[in-house]
Amino acid sequence: MTSDYDIVMGQDQSCQYLCSHETDRRGVKRARELIEEGYVAEWIVDNLPGATSFVTVDRTHKYYAAGFKIGYKEFSPLTAKQKYYINNHITLVVRYRKAPGRAGNRGGKVVVGFEVYPKSIEEAHRDSTGCPQEIRSDNNGMEIYIAPNNTKLASQYPSSSYLPEEDDVDDGTTLTIPYTYAVYFREDDTIEWSKRWDMYFNNQEESNVIHWLAIVNSLVICSLLTVIVVMVLNRTYRQVHGKDGAGDNGKLLLKHRKPTSGVKSPRFREKAPAGLLEQSGDAGRDDDLSSDEEFVEDISGWKLLHGDVFRAPPYAGYLAPLIGSGMQLVFMATGLLVLSCFGILNPSFRGGFVSVGVGLFVFAGVISGYFSSRLYKTFGGKNWRKNTFTTALLFPGLLFTTIFILNLFVWAQASSTALPFGTLVGIIALMLLIQLPLVYAGSWYGFHKSQQYEHPTKTNSVARPVPEQAWYTRNSYGALIAGFVPFAVVFIELLFVFRSLWQDKSGYYYVFGFLSIVSLVGILTVVEVTIVSTYIMLCQENYNWWWQSVFIGGGSSFWIFLYCIVFYYTKLNVHGFISGLLFFSYSLLACTVYGLLTGTVGFLTAYAFVRRIYGAIKAD
Repeated sequence: MTSDYDIVMGQDQSCQYLCSHETDRRGVKRARELIEEGYVAEWIVDNLPGATSFVTVDRTHKYYAAGFKIGYKEFSPLTAKQKYYINNHITLVVRYRKAPGRAGNRGGKVVVGFEVYPKSIEEAHRDSTGCPQEIRSDNNGMEIYIAPNNTKLASQYPSSSYLPEEDDVDDGTTLTIPYTYAVYFREDDTIEWSKRWDMYFNNQEESNVIHWLAIVNSLVICSLLTVIVVMVLNRTYRQVHGKDGAGDNGKLLLKHRKPTSGVKSPRFREKAPAGLLEQSGDAGRDDDLSSDEEFVEDISGWKLLHGDVFRAPPYAGYLAPLIGSGMQLVFMATGLLVLSCFGILNPSFRGGFVSVGVGLFVFAGVISGYFSSRLYKTFGGKNWRKNTFTTALLFPGLLFTTIFILNLFVWAQASSTALPFGTLVGIIALMLLIQLPLVYAGSWYGFHKSQQYEHPTKTNSVARPVPEQAWYTRNSYGALIAGFVPFAVVFIELLFVFRSLWQDKSGYYYVFGFLSIVSLVGILTVVEVTIVSTYIMLCQENYNWWWQSVFIGGGSSFWIFLYCIVFYYTKLNVHGFISGLLFFSYSLLACTVYGLLTGTVGFLTAYAFVRRIYGAIKAD
């Protein structure tokens, strides 16, 4: 949106009249509400947001906060009532310097700072142009107030000695607010053009301590999990290649029991024979056993599931498309972090983070189709076209539908942050005209040109009954317990993200290097937690690990959403049903996307782990 402010490079204006705006009682009431809630206005010059300038207490550092307040409030010393004032005079200070390179040699200049100093000046004492006679001196502020219509109120409340102030009653009375501005250009060679955004990123030294604390916290937790995973893998290796239940080269032998005579060697927890009668009785019972009876010696836990561990899960037709969409999210998130770390995506590239993210997600459709169809083929699916459309429309469709419904509420509030109708149509076109063909191409190649994933053991025709499970290995409890560990890894950095987006005056998150490190450690934690949880499940003779691995990997999203709720009630000052609805809805949407991403990582980890440990054994 282009404003009516006329700014010419290098030309100072001490005062310029803009316009006068008339507002009624309802407008006055709305302006008071906006001032009460601390609304700010944000202007942009040369892609730099207009900033309110601040100086630290020791006057050693100066920093910016994007935007400026539209007004302020104070208590009247006479009436002890709160008064509201609107900032109707704006002083703009544009800082510039010589342009780098050849452009500077030709007299070119670049903007390195944009400061805004708002002021409230009453309507009286103005010259013929509409500008205040005294701008720099102390002036009475422009109060947002219309005296109540006592005559009308007295007729409405004839028997009352107290007359309420009904500011929203439209009786034709208006308030005229004049708007003026001033522009000053100041040369500043202390700020490099490439570092002009550094002023918006305040308290970098203090925040770096928090980031390093987050990294140390992540590494400590990840190291402990690494020790546990190494112990699990070592125990599995010893069970396969050691003395317990393994033959040559990890081959599980089905041995034939032969008749025995003489003294029987007592087994563990078996009482030794006490005399000749007991010996002859035991020997007789051993002789009665058939030599054709087979049994597996010393095999227990996860080894018993070799005939069921790769049985196709229930609702496999939904699992494969979700894993495909999860691969899209993994590709998108990786691309965004890499581009952000290299500085390609930064706050100066306004809207670039979302635009590039949508582009990466759409073009990753070929990856989604490939993994989805190949996994669908592994599960024994035949209708690959149905799986293709499910992959292309299930998760992206739900995501778009949710955003569209929430955008209706933003439209109803007449907010400038609402997505235009043309943008929504463009997103639909991207989904149907670009993503869908890419998913189709990837699905065709994955189903017809690629082999299904090979499993090291065959699946029995009859499913093995699953014994009763401990409470901590059940679906919901296991996912919540396991998901708390990755949340503990990322929650410190998550706190900084929330503060940057919701509380800091700058409103920008910029330390993507720290975020990438914490994200990498968090993904590694998800991998390790999934391995440990899957191993515990298999040891409990539970082969229903397919969906559970997704829930375990995405379990941290529940704790993140719970943290969003705590942050909302303890840190934010948000009022109104619509504002709360939008906050919780978008938070839930973000946690769902994060949960599917980490759930996909958990699934791939569990799949690789199960194939690896059962590939090391061979049952006859």
